[in-house]
Amino acid sequence: MAKLLLVEDDPMTQKLIALRLTRKGHRVLCAVNGQQGVAIARAERPDLILMDMSLPVMNGWNASRRLKADSQTRHIPIVAVTAHAFLGDRERTLAAGCDAYLTKPINFPRLIETVQNLLQSRETMT
Repeated sequence: MAKLLLVEDDPMTQKLIALRLTRKGHRVLCAVNGQQGVAIARAERPDLILMDMSLPVMNGWNASRRLKADSQTRHIPIVAVTAHAFLGDRERTLAAGCDAYLTKPINFPRLIETVQNLLQSRETMT
């Protein structure tokens, strides 16, 4: 069972994603803004972070940059889960430090596959 951090400000989206991941056997921690996400990531050291990019207080791009700049959290894979699907958004998200990029509306089989692949890659690196 992996410990995942979901940073999502929309309650319905947060509930749907958390439910799907919990059903797959993961423990899901939740944050509603980027600042809270960074704080929880530093305190809890999750195995993977799912990050919305349009967040209040601190957006997902800035939160991802902070996490990747911190020696305590830089190794944690970050999956961007965002409605930003225009030309250049994927590149901008990856440049901010995200390891994968998924667009909304959420394709749940793809989300689960991405999470599993990143968790497996992380296990082989440790």
